[in-house]
Amino acid sequence: MIFVRPRQISLVLLAACGVLGCGSKDSGGGHATRNGSGKSVDAVTVGSISGRVTLSGAPPVLRAIDMGAEPSCSAAHSTPVIPPLVVADSNRNLANVIVYVKSGASEYSFRPPSEPAKLAQQGCMYVPRVLGLMTGQKLEVKNQDQATHNVFVMSKDNRPSNRSEIPGSPAIEETFIAPEAAIPVKCNVHPWMKGYLFVFDHPFYAVTSRDGTFALNGLPPGTYTIGAWQELYGTQEQSVTIAPKQSANLNFSFKAE
Repeated sequence: MIFVRPRQISLVLLAACGVLGCGSKDSGGGHATRNGSGKSVDAVTVGSISGRVTLSGAPPVLRAIDMGAEPSCSAAHSTPVIPPLVVADSNRNLANVIVYVKSGASEYSFRPPSEPAKLAQQGCMYVPRVLGLMTGQKLEVKNQDQATHNVFVMSKDNRPSNRSEIPGSPAIEETFIAPEAAIPVKCNVHPWMKGYLFVFDHPFYAVTSRDGTFALNGLPPGTYTIGAWQELYGTQEQSVTIAPKQSANLNFSFKAE
């Protein structure tokens, strides 16, 4: 039998922490630095970027979704459901556009939020249509319908998955370890059901609301490439430099085809 003194145990644990990294408490808001890598964000100097995304031209005219094959899906809607490929209001403000830092934040590192990102199967549609989350953050997919769905996450840089979800079952949980853009999420049972996931290694992303607005807060000073992705029209990019405590305005306009 080999006896190990307490001091030896302490030295072994310290060495393990040095190699593997020991956990520390998150300071909140997903902005704490990961152990052993990246710079800390100085909260005193951070700035922000806000703006609006609009559509130049008329949005496409789309046929209503035929949910007749699934009566419970049809019963969930009092009016016809138009595929939300392009969601624009009367002023051509675009919703469901994800705006994000594409480059410029790599020298920093962040802890994922403790709260999960949530995707619902609601009215036999994926809600929200576009969802952003961070690497290491839990994704919860909940079936709120009376129909059975399957959650087909068609990722390429992360492990893909395809799981069935019956009514009333616990939420399906997924976690992504690598950044990845525009991951399709589908339901093979109901082919009109579709959504997109964006996975980032930073917290600087936002999906535009009904009025097309977005805000990226807590940005450290620096020069950034900002991307804006729309399901039908692709990605646009702009470069912007943020000075300490500066609030910048940045707008995007997609041209209807």
